[in-house]
Amino acid sequence: MDHHKHYDNSWEDSVYGTGRTNPPKSRAGIIALLLILIIFLCGIITLLGAMNVKLFQRLRTQDEDEAIVVFTEGEELAAVSQTVPTEQAQIYQEGDQVIDLHQNPQAVENIPAEGGLSLQEIYEQNIRSVVSITATGVSGTSSATGVIADEAGYIITNAHVVDGAGAVTVQLTDDRVFTADIVGMDELSDLAVLYINAQDLTPARFADSSNLRVGDTVIAIGDPLGVKFRGTCTDGIISAINRDVDVDGYTMTLIQTNAALNAGNSGGPLINCYGLVIGINTMKIGTFSDSAGVEGIGFAIPSTTVKEITEELISQGYVSGRPTIGLTGESLSMFYQHYYNLPAGVYITQVERGSDAYSKGVRSGDILISLNNQAVTSMNELTSAVYNCQVGDTVQAVIFRGGQQYTLELTLKENKG
Repeated sequence: MDHHKHYDNSWEDSVYGTGRTNPPKSRAGIIALLLILIIFLCGIITLLGAMNVKLFQRLRTQDEDEAIVVFTEGEELAAVSQTVPTEQAQIYQEGDQVIDLHQNPQAVENIPAEGGLSLQEIYEQNIRSVVSITATGVSGTSSATGVIADEAGYIITNAHVVDGAGAVTVQLTDDRVFTADIVGMDELSDLAVLYINAQDLTPARFADSSNLRVGDTVIAIGDPLGVKFRGTCTDGIISAINRDVDVDGYTMTLIQTNAALNAGNSGGPLINCYGLVIGINTMKIGTFSDSAGVEGIGFAIPSTTVKEITEELISQGYVSGRPTIGLTGESLSMFYQHYYNLPAGVYITQVERGSDAYSKGVRSGDILISLNNQAVTSMNELTSAVYNCQVGDTVQAVIFRGGQQYTLELTLKENKG
């Protein structure tokens, strides 16, 4: 019996289970063609590179031959740019002068207006009337500027400069230093008067600010950023007159100028082209409206206001007609409000004896919540609310004490400092 007769051979001739047994087709021709193509491309790239190098060298040689700067002689030295052949260019040896420095003439006088003074003359006439002020208080030391008002020793500056100061010193331009007394100050006009016991003072000369014009030349003298830069002079023009500026809730009518004013210029003079003081510098707009500051917008108190306020402060120590509620305090922080469960308001630290508030029982430690139904959370808001009233007016004050609120009728009195 043939054992292989019924055997099913499913295997094909020339095929294994893992693939065909026939040898693969040869690809040598394709590979050789690719190699030839690559060699051809490399040759083209090499040829282009060589041509580029030769072209670059040629252009460089041409630039060196033609682009020559020639210096000509004359009354003034001038650099003339032109293209000339290399053989015509002057060859400078070591020690030759290329630039001749001529004698610099003295600076000319800068006279801002016909009949006026030069900026140099204005400065020289006024610098001895400007003083440096250092005020020391519980919050630290600050520097500012002042103007000598008369030979007796009275000095004008800003109220915000000496407000809360325990000690004030004045340094003159001859470096003499004096301890100053605060004669009086008026927050509404931001003016204060100091007194020093000194001899040989040079008072400033003032002019009427009511006839100023926009465009008038002015200079400012002061100590920007402190006494390190004392006596700094900056110039500009009158940018606007009778400019109403809202400050801490009340309006001040000021002179606007683009003369540079910075911290430390407060209390210094703004001077016209005739060397006369027409204003007392008080602020720049960046100090109260924009933390980044704004350039070229500064303000000064007009001399007409300065004269009126200064004479009242010297004669009686205060300005007539200024109302006061007789309270001093500070804002309550959010931390204290939440931690002690207190309302927002002004934490009263001092009550003036003789005020109606004191006679009605208001004491330190109380919290003033509102005045005439207007919320009060800071001393600026309290001052603004009071200055909107008149001496003798009765206001409704809400006081918080011991977890209870009390409503009082308080009469405003005249602030005599």
